[in-house]
Amino acid sequence: MDLFERVGLDTASKPDWRFEAILEREGYTSLCGVDEVGRGPLAGPVVAAAVILDPQCVPDGLNDSKKLSKKKREALFDQIYEQAIAVSVAQASVEEIDEINILEASMLAMRRAVAGLVVEAQAALVDGNRAPGLEIHTRTLVKGDARSLSVAAASIIAKVFRDRLMKNLGQKHPEYDWGSNAGYGVAKHLAALRLVGVSPHHRKSFAPIRKILNEE
Repeated sequence: MDLFERVGLDTASKPDWRFEAILEREGYTSLCGVDEVGRGPLAGPVVAAAVILDPQCVPDGLNDSKKLSKKKREALFDQIYEQAIAVSVAQASVEEIDEINILEASMLAMRRAVAGLVVEAQAALVDGNRAPGLEIHTRTLVKGDARSLSVAAASIIAKVFRDRLMKNLGQKHPEYDWGSNAGYGVAKHLAALRLVGVSPHHRKSFAPIRKILNEE
């Protein structure tokens, strides 16, 4: 078991710089955190973010985006953009999700996010247990958004970006209430699907959407 894995066995109450420090000691001076959001919704793209934090200027309060209030996420979103060395956001479209499946689309979005960084990263910390096939040194980290500051920052960027995107789409399709549910299959969204049908932004390969299309 290497040092990275041993540190991974430790618990911490909030994200810290332990995993980044290991990569730095291994000689990687520029590293990014990578996370995605939007695997579960019935509508909208999957979104990924890559963030290179400045270790001398890390915003206070970074954590798994799901553990933060909307107000806190929004504030940290702006702070990350202001203070980070580089931030990149990328998407995989509904069409790509339907063509290659949601898991592969998530990996694609993460590759695009890392490729879009204006400062090249030498290594990546990726949330989860599957590497997305980056061209740089990669370490995966289960629950990384709650353990690594870099991954936490990426989770916040991806979450706020996608929520805003779905709110904008929801203004064109108010019947689905995407501004509140971000495309997830909550009761009001499902009721609207049964009432008005499927929009171009729905994932046709997902079972609830496919069922409605088959019934039509």
